[in-house]
Amino acid sequence: MSTVFVDTSCVAALALSEPAAEDMRTRLARFGDLLASNLLEAELRATLRRERVATGDGVTALLATITWITPNRPLSAEIATVLHAGYVRGADCWHLATALYYSPDPSELTFLTLDERQHEVARTLGFRT
Repeated sequence: MSTVFVDTSCVAALALSEPAAEDMRTRLARFGDLLASNLLEAELRATLRRERVATGDGVTALLATITWITPNRPLSAEIATVLHAGYVRGADCWHLATALYYSPDPSELTFLTLDERQHEVARTLGFRT
């Protein structure tokens, strides 16, 4: 099995049972390891709060399936690489930069997001999408 890096949009779709959730569940089932930036939890919990969705055992179980990538240094070089590939908002930039930190050769990692702009930049960087 292979590894996938997920953006918050993917996990939020699952947690909120959005229309894309079933497709996302199917796609994620193809991977053995689920990676994410440690920013994902804050973004997800803020989204759930905004949508007035209780965070119960399902969210806890979902978060428990993730291997958290927590860089131990500034990601200046990775951020510059991301922004050279195209403009994305700060949090989207952080997720992409963290994926580059984990896998300096983006062709060796799948990056999943439901955000079109982030998806476009991920492809430009060379991630499998």
